[in-house]
Amino acid sequence: MDRTVFVIADHAVSWGESVLGLLALAVLGLLLLAISFHRAARERSLEAAAAAERQRELDEKMAEVARIQSEMTGRVQTLNEVFGARQADLVRLFAERLDTLQARVGDGLQQNVKQTVENLSRLNERLAVIDAAQQRLTDLTGQVLTLKDVLSNKQARGAFGQGRMEAIVRDALPSNAYTFQATLSNGRRPDCVIHLPGDERPLVVDAKFPLEGFTAFREAKGDDDRRLAATRIRADVGLHIRDIAEKYLLPGETQDIAVLFVPAESLFADLQEHFEDVVQRAHKARVLVVSPSLLTMAIQVMQAIVRDARMREQAHQIQAEVGKLLDDVRRMRDRVGKLDVHFRQAQDDVGQVVISADKVLKRSERIGAMEFQGSADAPPAQDSLPDPLGRSAAE
Repeated sequence: MDRTVFVIADHAVSWGESVLGLLALAVLGLLLLAISFHRAARERSLEAAAAAERQRELDEKMAEVARIQSEMTGRVQTLNEVFGARQADLVRLFAERLDTLQARVGDGLQQNVKQTVENLSRLNERLAVIDAAQQRLTDLTGQVLTLKDVLSNKQARGAFGQGRMEAIVRDALPSNAYTFQATLSNGRRPDCVIHLPGDERPLVVDAKFPLEGFTAFREAKGDDDRRLAATRIRADVGLHIRDIAEKYLLPGETQDIAVLFVPAESLFADLQEHFEDVVQRAHKARVLVVSPSLLTMAIQVMQAIVRDARMREQAHQIQAEVGKLLDDVRRMRDRVGKLDVHFRQAQDDVGQVVISADKVLKRSERIGAMEFQGSADAPPAQDSLPDPLGRSAAE
């Protein structure tokens, strides 16, 4: 045990000292562990005491709430008993008036619901048609990215553009909202005119569009060929815009703008990207150039306008019925006010009757408590009787 194990600062540490040091460290660790356990137990006890205190406060608050609730229940029951009898007639009157009013409102609402269901069914049909048309347009978009092979001549190109335009218009609008190949006052026949609600002037849509210049512009191999093709495009599109403005923009007969339909998204993209001056010229001439997607969006906006116009018509009818309903409610309110005045007058009269009955009862009690003078065998003289009202015999 006295054998030196290691040396610390010129001090030789033996095995016994090492064992004692380890035991001291173990005791110190156990002491620290016991202190931590004691602190944890004390904290848990404090938390349990705080929880018990909170639970006690909560129980007291719940008891107070229960007491207040019981008091309110008693008061409400008393009020119900007080006003129950007086409300019977008023409830009956209200029930009769509400039954009549409910019958009228029910009939009106049933009719409106029927019309709304019919409109929604037609709207669902139109939406289904629009979805089918959009699906067809999506399929066609992938097939007409280039028109070189499909539209080899002007007649086929015109028929294709007019067919796409008619499909978009026919699938989105009701039959009475558009006319194909209508004749204007100047004898011109545009591809399509759209009738907007609230305005007798139709919107003209033209589906003709030059293609040769765009084909040459795409196939140009040099800058000179590209400039020549661009010049041809500006001339052809400018001529077409001028023709639409002169033939179809009739003051007082047609709308102030006309629509030029481009049957391919690629052509519309080239026109917007490379020929901004042509687009500005079209805007100045009040001609709106649209692609199939833009025409579809515009037609959907027009469809919403038509639907809103129909809804406004239905709203006017509903507003008229609501006005009649408000008149009935005002009359019922006036009659209820009159009934309330009658109830108050009757209550005042009953109060006066109760006061009179109390006075008669008191006088009767005073009469019964009077003591008469004289012999018990002989009746008292008539003139010696005191007047119950306190008047003398001489009076």
